[in-house]
Amino acid sequence: MQIGPYQVIILCLQQQSMHLKKLFVLLLSLTVLAACDDARTHLEQIQERGELRVVSRQGLTSYYQKSPQEMAGFEYELAQQFANELNVDLTIIIPQSLGDMLRMLEQGEADIAAAGLTVTPERQEKMRFGPVYHEVSQQLIYRNGAKRPRNITQLGNGQLEVLADSSHVEHLQTLKKEVPGLSWVANDDIDSSGLLELLRLELIDYTIADSNEMSASQGLYPELRVAFEISDPQPLAWALKKGRDVSLYREVISFFDAIEDDGFLNRLIERYYGHIRRFDYVDTRTIHRRVLTHLPAYQDWFMQAGEQYDFDWRLLAAIAYQESHWNPRAVSSTGVKGLMMLTRATAEEMGVDDRENPKQSIMAGAAYLDLMRERLPERIQEPDRTFMALAAYNIGMGHLEDARILTQSHGGNPDRWTNVRENLPLLAQKNWFEKTRYGYARGGEPVRYVANIRRYYDIMLQHNTVNPERVTPLEPPAGPSQSLPAAL
Repeated sequence: MQIGPYQVIILCLQQQSMHLKKLFVLLLSLTVLAACDDARTHLEQIQERGELRVVSRQGLTSYYQKSPQEMAGFEYELAQQFANELNVDLTIIIPQSLGDMLRMLEQGEADIAAAGLTVTPERQEKMRFGPVYHEVSQQLIYRNGAKRPRNITQLGNGQLEVLADSSHVEHLQTLKKEVPGLSWVANDDIDSSGLLELLRLELIDYTIADSNEMSASQGLYPELRVAFEISDPQPLAWALKKGRDVSLYREVISFFDAIEDDGFLNRLIERYYGHIRRFDYVDTRTIHRRVLTHLPAYQDWFMQAGEQYDFDWRLLAAIAYQESHWNPRAVSSTGVKGLMMLTRATAEEMGVDDRENPKQSIMAGAAYLDLMRERLPERIQEPDRTFMALAAYNIGMGHLEDARILTQSHGGNPDRWTNVRENLPLLAQKNWFEKTRYGYARGGEPVRYVANIRRYYDIMLQHNTVNPERVTPLEPPAGPSQSLPAAL
């Protein structure tokens, strides 16, 4: 059969129509699938992809690298716990600036912002906040040696630099209505710790920091001081994208309700902020210097002991600094001596024949701390287990057990360091120590002891440059032996 030209055109049109129909069906299918995806709640999307994306910022109060294999930080641990509850992996995203963080949240590139964000009216217009879990105040920071301003009107011609897109800027804008001459520079190139570093280097005159961040950073920047608080206490909370979908928001509320009820939130606050007490400027300056001049001589042995007994080597170094300031020939008035200030009895128990030998002292101190940790009831979890082992290292396991019994008799939890810490000083009071098995003890000392070690440990965590060279151990200074408090 011969096909004419018109029939060819018609056939081509019919075939093209069939292709168009197929294309239309394909597009319709994709649209339906997209609609199905959109029908999933935010929480369902997270669970299906198996990943919770959290934007945060680097720092002790948020997220930092504790070791090559371990991450830490208050916000990180909160977020990790939440991811565990959802049975998904946690991905932490560190944006270039605070502005980028908020933008990623608004555009759906992240699920939650967990970065110590203060809840402000301006931010509440743009995002939804979860339950309040902590409070901070804004503080004006200046450098020691400079004239301390007493209020916001006394900044003079000094340069005030703050973090761009922060609540600090929002508060300054409010203050400017009352102080028209107030001026500042909003920096979006560095984070808040970078601003503290600029202030330390005297490249700026003032900055503003949240009280929790300043407390955590004081050990790293001993030259910096708080001039005054420029705000009332402000709430901290996680931020989520605003919208009709509240599935993730409801899950966040349930999560915080649960961790408040079971004590996880309070334990986390205690872990990161419970040891921050009176700031000792001279002592902090000294440890910064000795990290560079003394610690490298013993670092290998601390690392070896840490690996053998499963301790962070920096914790062992912090103990040694508390005991002897890294002086291997230190001797106390009660006869304990060496880098880890061992008693004669403890040295014999640990197989040490020379307490002034740095390696023997470090290995024995680590072994003894491990022994204290192992003697504690198995139900005591970290970090309470380590804190109590440190207290026992200082005061003895018997006195620690007396304090735990007193804690329980007073209705406290004998397995929580925060509770035991409150009862240890009672061991020095006659009406209490007469009721205990091991009697009188200076119970306030282990409380200060543990707090100091935690502070020294924080300082070493913040040191990014410990001298990698291993040098011959330094000779102790000439003169009488150093008199230090007894440890064991």
